[in-house]
Amino acid sequence: MTDAGADLVILGGGSGGYAAAFRAAELGLSVTLIEKDKLGGTCLHRGCIPTKALLHAAEVADSARDGEQFGVKTVLEGIDIAGVNKYKDQIIARLYKGLQGLAAAHKVNLVEGTGTYVGGTTVEVDGRRHTGKNLLLATGSYSRTLPGLELGGRIIASEDALSLDYIPEKVVVLGGGVIGVEFASVWASFGVDVTIVEALPRLVPNEDEFASKQLERAFRRRKIAFKTGVKFTGAKQDDKGVSVSLESGETIDADLLLVAVGRGPNTAGHGYEEAGVKLERGFVLTDDRLRTNIPNVYAVGDIVPGLQLAHRGFAQGIFVAEEIAGLSPRPVDEAGIPRVTYSHPEVASVGLTEAAAKDKYGAGVTTFTYDLAGNGKSQILKTSGAVKLVKAPEGPVVGLHLVGDRVGELIGEAQLIYNWEAFPEDVAPLIHAHPTQTEALGEAHLALAGKPLHVHS
Repeated sequence: MTDAGADLVILGGGSGGYAAAFRAAELGLSVTLIEKDKLGGTCLHRGCIPTKALLHAAEVADSARDGEQFGVKTVLEGIDIAGVNKYKDQIIARLYKGLQGLAAAHKVNLVEGTGTYVGGTTVEVDGRRHTGKNLLLATGSYSRTLPGLELGGRIIASEDALSLDYIPEKVVVLGGGVIGVEFASVWASFGVDVTIVEALPRLVPNEDEFASKQLERAFRRRKIAFKTGVKFTGAKQDDKGVSVSLESGETIDADLLLVAVGRGPNTAGHGYEEAGVKLERGFVLTDDRLRTNIPNVYAVGDIVPGLQLAHRGFAQGIFVAEEIAGLSPRPVDEAGIPRVTYSHPEVASVGLTEAAAKDKYGAGVTTFTYDLAGNGKSQILKTSGAVKLVKAPEGPVVGLHLVGDRVGELIGEAQLIYNWEAFPEDVAPLIHAHPTQTEALGEAHLALAGKPLHVHS
């Protein structure tokens, strides 16, 4: 049996899929959305939202432990992991209920079940075929592991780490990217002995080198151990723990090994390759308008090469809906997508790193770094860190990189500066409320515009 006639059929109800569904419905298009699990996908149920809930609980733990530095006598009696999980799960439940309500309000035809792409613009679910004028592939990603390293038991992925019902004493985190750093930060705040192992030379290796150095300095102060530039060679586990071997010959014993080596595209088993979708290393290849090699078939989110971020998929989903509706939207600029690592301290960035800017523009690139020691609100919060600007020769600011507690909240202004191609002289006259951390962005642009004020050389 075939259901035909929808303007848009979507395979996958994560950030990209549901954004496309809701925007297309707003534009008067009929939509069928197919999801095998729960609306909201990895981000809501097993990723962004639960992870950040744990990170906020960790911040509360740190505040209780360190209250005396603010003149407040507090004691951290311990972590009630059942209570933490209840808090986390209540947030997910509320947001999930809200999404379900939005799907109903937009009159999206929600089909529950595992979809298989069978060619053209048709997806089959439990023997029933759904054909649209257009098809969007949005099946997201999964937690990767390394060859020969099998997940299970004491060797866990991020999804497992989110549902632990106990606090381990010692953990090895394999991978010093966003996921590894965030979990290391949570566990350290909960009193766990943490060691990060990263094969590349520095933590958060996709960020500007400045940000890596700032984060590493902060992690040393927090007594979070990390070994960079060293490769993992194996792990053995038994009832008592897991033993992690490194290429250096060192062995680290722990209660758990968290495998945080990135996420892979969830394209296998969905019929993509069999139906002729062009893939590369498992990713769906698209043009700049997110069209695949098959007519009227689009792809968004983690299955498309690039940043694997929920808000990227969300923006791409809106783009595809508007493209199908004939609005000719502007393509999503990868460099203009803000990136945040919600560790303690946070790392936030948008645009180009200094190295990438020099590759693109040559030696005329200029930078300025403003230390948060000069920012009143940051001193009130007792956070260290800095703001780094990267400027093109005779051109706008092309990169903004921030490190410090709560700087993720500053990335909204930072992405406007990048995406509107602002010059330092454009930002310098803008007034930032005092005392706020946004002043750090203002001061940095004042300095780069040639009129520094609260800047210490």
